[in-house]
Parts: sequence; structure tokens; C-alpha cells
Amino acid sequence: MSRPALLLLLPLLVLLAPVQAAEPLPTPEAFAEDKRRVEGYFPLLVDEDTAAVYLEIPADQGDFIFQSSLPRGVGSNDLGLDRGQLHDTRLVAFERFGRRVLLRERNTEYRADSDSAAERLAVETAFGTSVLWGFDVVAWDEAATVIDYTPFLLTDSHALAARLKEAGEGSFAVDAGRSAPYLDRTKAFPRNTELEAVLTFTGAPEGEQLGTVVPEATAVTVHTHHSLVALPEDGYRPRAFHPMSGFWSHDWVDYAQPLEADLVRRVIPRHRLAKQDPDAEQSPPVEPIVYHVDPGVPEPIRSALIEGASWWNDAFEAAGYENAFRVRLLPEDADPMDVRYNVIQWVHRSTRGWSYGSSVRDPRTGEILKGHVTLGSLRVRQDLRIARALTAPFGEGGDPAAATEMALARIRQLAAHEVGHTLGLSHNYVASADGGTSVMDYPHPRLTLDADGEVSLEDAYDVGVGAWDRHAIAYGYGDFAPEEEAEALERIVSAARTAGLRFLSDAEARPADAAHPNAHLWDNGGEPLAELERLLAVRARALETFGPDTLPAGAPYSDLQELFVPVYFLHRYQTEAAAHLVAGLDYRYALKGDGAPAGQTPVDGETQRAALDLLLRTLSAEVLAPPPALLDVVLPKSHGERRTRESPPARTGLAFDAVTPAEAAAEHTLHFLLHPGRLARLAQQHAVDLSIPSVSEVLAAT
Repeated sequence: MSRPALLLLLPLLVLLAPVQAAEPLPTPEAFAEDKRRVEGYFPLLVDEDTAAVYLEIPADQGDFIFQSSLPRGVGSNDLGLDRGQLHDTRLVAFERFGRRVLLRERNTEYRADSDSAAERLAVETAFGTSVLWGFDVVAWDEAATVIDYTPFLLTDSHALAARLKEAGEGSFAVDAGRSAPYLDRTKAFPRNTELEAVLTFTGAPEGEQLGTVVPEATAVTVHTHHSLVALPEDGYRPRAFHPMSGFWSHDWVDYAQPLEADLVRRVIPRHRLAKQDPDAEQSPPVEPIVYHVDPGVPEPIRSALIEGASWWNDAFEAAGYENAFRVRLLPEDADPMDVRYNVIQWVHRSTRGWSYGSSVRDPRTGEILKGHVTLGSLRVRQDLRIARALTAPFGEGGDPAAATEMALARIRQLAAHEVGHTLGLSHNYVASADGGTSVMDYPHPRLTLDADGEVSLEDAYDVGVGAWDRHAIAYGYGDFAPEEEAEALERIVSAARTAGLRFLSDAEARPADAAHPNAHLWDNGGEPLAELERLLAVRARALETFGPDTLPAGAPYSDLQELFVPVYFLHRYQTEAAAHLVAGLDYRYALKGDGAPAGQTPVDGETQRAALDLLLRTLSAEVLAPPPALLDVVLPKSHGERRTRESPPARTGLAFDAVTPAEAAAEHTLHFLLHPGRLARLAQQHAVDLSIPSVSEVLAAT
């Protein structure tokens, strides 16, 4: 037979060959005979010999929530891979296709909240979904399907490799040979199943961060955690978002909205909370909101943290509840990754970094299922150093205890702030200008000069939640009958406006060309120029006293380099606040028909010129030149010490550089004052009102 004829015959021979039937799958009961069974929401089967983990899926299993997290992190703020970090919360379902099961993530951004199945299907089929993983079926009967979960558990579900690459640290991937399920924290409970793995990422490091936080930069080992969570029980009512609610917005596109309505539905994220007696003015809750504090927090920080977080109960009491918000230590047998626990975790990093409040939410409604606060442990230590640097407390008549108390006062405020985020609240950056109406601002310590002209730390931070916080909790957590809710919320918003409460969030404060004259980060007072004048006076006195008395006994004199930085740059945030007055624009959030003023008013020309003059003063030698005496006392680094990112910039080798910090301070002022967006807005204002400075006037002055 010729070769071409043989090639034509081969497909026919294949078709005629007997097909070998696949081996029948064992039943879940038979498969489980040599494995440890863990009962729970999704029952687990664990092979202790191979450390493999199998998941049993009931036949009637529907949608549920998938949450991945990082219980053991990398420890670098720059990389942002912290212990306790949460990934996205996803609505998912298992779908079986023969001997494969797919984990499909639903698309909750586009939907039809309708009783019509056809209407819902029209949207579901119009937008894509995402299959997160495909599993092998290892056992089956009519009641349940068993899948091998191990391969998915050992994947990079937290996108750590992508984060490392984005940070310039190199290309890394999971090394399966150095990874395994972590059975000690693989558990199941009635409404959630928790699984964990030890993952090792290997690669060729290219950046500078990994080598500072892991023993071998070529192998980064972390833990990743999967939470499979039952959907919340029925009975939760989403609450409408309002710009003056103080909450973030949880939104989606709803194609079932009436023709006249906006397609985008907006609700607020919040915990489920209801009164035992809805008709009572004050009532205990059906279930309180309980936050659990990491027992790894040391004293006296732990007590300060618990005290600050507990401030929120005052706001819930004002909203009609009795003891609805509670803070206690995490039980010894509890896992902080378990979604049943709201937690405040104490996270260590190699360098200072942000603290933050995040949450696990029901993607369908925004209901908060778990509040998760991360507090960086180095923040309180830096606050202590700042307080000591400002007051030189180790000289004759000094008071080191005052510096410690300021640092603890800050941790109280920080705990309250981050817990506020996990209650659903957004930043309110106008609160400090209004006399401290909210812990959701970023507060600069309130520093004063006492009767003797010395820097005082007394009352550096406010105590307790403010009037805005009580308003926000009333809006988000007040218990109203469904038919009365809309009117009740309208009254709450109206009462806040009548009381003069203001709310301005991130968009008004963070950009370098931000326009609002009263929305800033890390500022104080309703008069930005008066506060900058006052803070410059405090700074001048702190620099005069800065020196050996700033250090405790036994500290190297070279530590003065790092302590110098926060004192020298003490005015930087208030400088930014003053810059907001140039081309400033006063306005509020307003909805048509809600009674709020809808206009906007430029800052008057006289005030803008006063701001320009004061900003130019921050560029003067009077402000920029450090005291000459510092050149004698700020020594090069001692043996065993080295410069860090907290050290001031220097071009003078080992010696203290008094010029480069001045350059940085001047650049800071000019960055905000001469931002293109600010100058463009100034040109527009001047074109309408000639009393407002022109761009050429500003440029000529600088």
C-alpha cells in the first residue's frame, strides 16, 4: 500500500477502534474512606499523607462569596503586600461539566434587578463573566460532587507576582515544589470554609526592596488564604447613597431601572444592624457589631487602640442603639482571616506606611460582612519621635511623658479613623477646618506655644467622634420602617446642613491643583493662612531648641539627622492648605431640589494675594535656612548606624547637608503654587474678575 493511501486509512482505523470507557468515579463516601473529613459549609476531605485538599460540593449549591487574602505578607510598605491584606470580594458559583467543575465569577457590575427571568438573562448573556479555575472531579453521586481543590489553592490568587513585577522587583512565579496546603488553618464552619497555603515565589530579583525583607531575594514565601462564604441571610435592605451621607458608594448598572431613572444604582456599604425594639427611642441591637483586636498589639498601645476604636459606640448611641458597637480582644482560638470576625490587625513592616480599613462585602448589595483594619506598627513610633523632636524633652525640666501621650493620642484617633472606613465611611477633609467635626479627617497635631514660649503638645488631638460622625452613623445605621426610610434620611441630611456641617472628600483634598479653600490633608483650623503663620512660629521655636536635649541618654548624636526632618518640614501640609487659596473655589455637594446652595464662589482677590505673600515667605532665607548651630551638633552616622529613607537628603557625603533640605522645601511650595491646573484655573478666574491675581502676577512674584 502506498504511503498516501495509508495516511487516508489511518483516521478510519481510529474510528473503528474500540473506545475505552473511563473508569467510573467513586462515590464521595467511598473516596473519603482514607481521608480526614471536616464538616462545614463546604465539607473538606484532607489526605494527611499527601497534604491534598478536596472540596465536597452539594448538588443544590448555588452562588456564594469567594474572598482571597494574605495572612502572612512580605513586610515592605513599598511593595504593599501586607499581612492581612484582602483581595477583591467576588460572587461565584461552581458549575459541573462532566468530570470538570468550573469556578465562575458572576458579573455584578451589570445586571437586571428584576423579577423577570428573561430580563435578567438578557443582561447576563450580554456581558462577560470570568472562570477563575477548572477542577478535576474525583468523586460523585447524586447528592454531591468532590473536586481536587489543591491545584487552585496553590495558585497566585492574590496576584503577588504581578505586584512584584509592577514594583520593578523582577519576574516571579509560584514554585509548586516549594509550596503546599497549610492544613493548620484549613477549616470549615457552618457558613464559611477557610483554606490556606504556603506559597513560594521564585525568580531573579531586579529591585532593591525584596532583599531588605526576606532572607533570600530569589525565593519569597508567603501564605495565601481562601474564604468560601455563604451569602448572607435574607432581610438586609440596601440604603440609598447620598453625597452628604458621608459614606462611600457601592454601585452597579441596573438595566431593570425605569426608563426615567438613572441606570446606575448607588447604595452605601454598611453592616447589618437593627434594633430589638424598632419603636423604642433607645434599644439594644438584634446583633451588635463587634470588632476584635489583634492580641499581638503590645501595651500601652493596645489599650489606646481599643479606647479609640470604641469611640464609635457614642455615635451608635446617638442613633438610638444601646451598646451596639463593641471592641474586644480576638479569642485565642479565632483566626483573623475568618470572615466571621471583624478585626483590627497590628501589622509590622520594615518601613513606615499607611494604615487602612477595608472590608468583605456582599457584591450584590454592599452589605459589609467583615471589617478588616490594618494598623502599621511603625506609625506610633514615628509619632513619638516627632513629639520628642518638637519639644526636646530630655533636657532640664523636660517632660518625655508628654511625647508618649501625644503618640498614644494619635493611635486612638487612627484606630477610630480606620474603623470608620470599615463601617462604610469616606474621608471628610473639611472636618479639621470646622473645628474637628469628624475623625475621618487626617489631623495634624494641634501644636501651640505656651506662656513661656515653649512648644506644647497638650490637646494635640481631639478625643471622641465628632458631630459629622454622629450624623453619618445616623444616616447609615438608623433603624427605620421601609415606608418611612426615604423621608427619615432626607431629614437627617437636612438637619446636618442646618447645623452647618460640611462634607468634602478625597477629590477636593488630594490633587496638587485642588481648588477648595478648606479641604486639605493634615491641616488644622478654618483659616489656612493664620494657621500657617502660627505653625511657622512653632517650627521656629522647635528648631531653636533642637539639639542634644532631643535625644534620650545613650542615643547616637547622629540620630538627630532623622529627627531634624519632621521639625524642619513641619509646615509642609499647612503650606499646601494655603496654596489651595490661590485660584481657590468654594462649593458644596448639592442635588437639585434638596435645598443646598448649588453655586460656587472663587476666593476673593485680597485673600488670594495674602496667600501668595505667605507662600513666598516659605521660600525666604528666614524660613529655609536651618540654624547654623545644627552644623556643629548633627554628626555623621556612628559606627553601626547607616542612613535610611528617614534621613534628610544630602550631597555632602557623611556630613549633615543644610542646603538640600531647603531645596526640597522650596520645591514643595512651588509644586503646589505653580501647578498647571491651578494656573489654568487662575487665568479663568482673572478673566472674569480682574481683582483676582493674574498668572503673570504670580509668576513675576515667584
